[in-house]
Amino acid sequence: MKILIIDDEESMRHMLSVILKREGYSTVAMPDAKKALDVLEGDDFDFILCDIKMPGMDGIEFLKALKERGANHTVIMMSAYGTMDNAIECMKLGAYDYISKPFKADEIILTVKKAEERERLKKENLRLREETLADYDIRNIFTEDEKMLDVLGLVKKVSDYSTSVLITGESGTGKELVARAIHYSGNRAARPFVVVNCGAIPGALLESELFGHVKGAFTDAHRNKAGLFQEADSGTIFLDEVGELPMELQVKLLRVLQEGEIRRVGDTRPVKLDTRVVAATLKDLREEIKKGTFREDLFYRLNVIEIKLPPLRERASDIPALAAHFVEKYAKKFGKPAKRLSEEVLETLARHDWPGNVRELENVIERAMILEETDTIRNRSLPMTGREPSFHSPRSPHSPHSNDLSIKKAEEAIEKELIRKALEKTGNNKTRAAEILEISHRALLYKIKNYGL
Repeated sequence: MKILIIDDEESMRHMLSVILKREGYSTVAMPDAKKALDVLEGDDFDFILCDIKMPGMDGIEFLKALKERGANHTVIMMSAYGTMDNAIECMKLGAYDYISKPFKADEIILTVKKAEERERLKKENLRLREETLADYDIRNIFTEDEKMLDVLGLVKKVSDYSTSVLITGESGTGKELVARAIHYSGNRAARPFVVVNCGAIPGALLESELFGHVKGAFTDAHRNKAGLFQEADSGTIFLDEVGELPMELQVKLLRVLQEGEIRRVGDTRPVKLDTRVVAATLKDLREEIKKGTFREDLFYRLNVIEIKLPPLRERASDIPALAAHFVEKYAKKFGKPAKRLSEEVLETLARHDWPGNVRELENVIERAMILEETDTIRNRSLPMTGREPSFHSPRSPHSPHSNDLSIKKAEEAIEKELIRKALEKTGNNKTRAAEILEISHRALLYKIKNYGL
């Protein structure tokens, strides 16, 4: 890494050059800040070490000149006449750090190493952000289906507005993907995108998680805590499975949407927020309103714009392109060459009903990429064409044909298999699986943990 040293004292320039070169850095030393600006025009430096008190242009004026030019260098200021006011002024003008002279060699090395780590993290965050924007760019959502093209057109129209959006569709149709596309395609892309699964957080904790709490609000509230709505301020909060919200929290969510403010648990003052709400559900909320389990006024607040996602079985023309996309994705993830999809596999994929939708298709391709040993994915690597044992198979140790006559063990084996099939059918959506199995969501989570599923 290359460092520019600016100091009017020759001894200081020499000492810093020796210390930094010993650590493997390349250095250029300048006695004059004005000339250093000219050098910066034609050369790249990772960091700048600059004295404050210098004849001619001093360090403060140097920082101002950098700011006027729109330069984005990491600058560490140095001074033997250090005051808190100087340090504050340097930071306001964009300096990364401030060191008082005299300093030890270890101190300057540690400061430069910290600056180096900061730059590494900035570059990594920028790379991840660019990857995220690319991943959720609506142009990267594969479809030739007319209904899905309409969906993408709607995503593009709403992305720059703070209007609430309700995304509906079966499990695995890509509701979160569309929510992210709305966020990352709009003017909030640089701000937080916060995901909340309303069905996965116990009701007793949900209010505190969403809205935060103040110290002493309840037994374990040892400090103030910002909620997820506050974390998403100026960005987007995605309320997945919003139909699972308890009635008392529906009232509070309605207030957030109406007033644009939250109230933390135990607090007496509201907090104003600018958080866009995107919600999703696989439930028919109109039916839930009839049952009395979902508020009609909240539904209309959430449902300003409704985006209905078609199931995969209704957009079969997209299956080949989606499958090829997932092949490329998992080839990259596993560090393996991409495999070809045979004609028989494409026919099998086209015939399948896809109860788990796009999520199920992705899981099928991931499995095939692991199991297939040739360069072409064949039917034998697909789960829908395999012969897997079930609870009624002769190979099952607790089937009616087994020698083990324990009713308890047989019941457990059947229950485990039914849960496995329900999870498979719903693309691992536990809320929907619990409905199919006719048990509570909490009971399902317990059984999944108990059976190691």
